[in-house]
Amino acid sequence: MKAIDSGRIRSRAIDVGLVVLAILAAAGDAGADGRVPRSLGPTTSAVVTIEKSYAAGTIVIVTANRTLDLVISDRRAIRYKIGVGRDGFRWSGTVRVGRKAEWPDWRPPAEMKARSAGLPDLVPAGPLNPLGARGIYLYKGSTDTLYRIHGTNEQSTVGGFASSGCFRMSNADVIDLYERVKIGSTVIVK
Repeated sequence: MKAIDSGRIRSRAIDVGLVVLAILAAAGDAGADGRVPRSLGPTTSAVVTIEKSYAAGTIVIVTANRTLDLVISDRRAIRYKIGVGRDGFRWSGTVRVGRKAEWPDWRPPAEMKARSAGLPDLVPAGPLNPLGARGIYLYKGSTDTLYRIHGTNEQSTVGGFASSGCFRMSNADVIDLYERVKIGSTVIVK
């Protein structure tokens, strides 16, 4: 596992596991069964007591537990279930929220395109986009890390080790988080 704090920002990003949806969306197909997803997925949020005190608004991701905590007060947080990077794609470090987008489009990074031939240059915004309903863009200083906290239409990957370093949430959960988190917020990945 390579830490972002080492100064080398890896240019891997968004979830190879969603390549099929990306290709289908780019081709104008509605999905494997021909239908647009109708569910935003489950809501997993719960208010919990946390062990360490952080400033309100801080996001703390514990990769091993596949959880994302949004700190709401001294030792309380809203905890969400997330999907995280598979072997070789996990990372740790401190970044910040640099940008947010509703129904974002997706441009696969060059490294991902090299690993998965046939990926389109762009998947437009919409219900089949691999970033789902919301994208929260993670920055190190003024540089986009290419990592995201985002929604997914592949609900079975939430809670697992399936991405290329991004953090997946149900669309229902990422919409809730998106409304609560501010640009500039600290994100700690453990």
